[in-house]
Amino acid sequence: MCFKKNGGLILQKVLFETKQSSNMAMIFPATILEKATNNFNKINVIGQGGYGTVYKGTLEDNITVAIKKARSIDENQIEQFINEVIMLSEVSHSNIVKLLGCCLETQTPLLVYESVTNKTVFHHLHEKNCLSSMTFERRLNIATQTAEALAHIYSTTQIIHRDIKSSNILLTDDYTVKVVGNRTCESQVRI
Repeated sequence: MCFKKNGGLILQKVLFETKQSSNMAMIFPATILEKATNNFNKINVIGQGGYGTVYKGTLEDNITVAIKKARSIDENQIEQFINEVIMLSEVSHSNIVKLLGCCLETQTPLLVYESVTNKTVFHHLHEKNCLSSMTFERRLNIATQTAEALAHIYSTTQIIHRDIKSSNILLTDDYTVKVVGNRTCESQVRI
């Protein structure tokens, strides 16, 4: 029931028509993501925002992922949501968090992203124990990489990212930027 309501049939059709290339979104079963997060245990919460909660999960093949559980979704925007999943999963850039897929079997869709381990730029700018790591050169590099990620999104897709802020810019352990493409992105194409 939820799978169909959340656009699962539309996504399956698109994936079938494109022969599911290696960059396309995967459809994850709810049981796999529940197991990966220990039934969305609070201990695995790594972030929260206006749109939902992000959990750390470990898939059966020991790949660590970030699973975003939306608070709600407007049923009138399911088509746009599916379109964004498809477009964001096709985006491949070293400074953009990779969308691996989604789960549509739950009350609200779950998005599965690659895991990025060194928190957000917001955290590094506002936590006293991290501030010293944010040298001028590192800040300039973060700004440059963020601009490169946005330029890539805008030049290769028809998505407009409307929520660039320090909490949506993640950092790897070596301070490489990973911009999060999320539900506030606006797709300009209909499927």
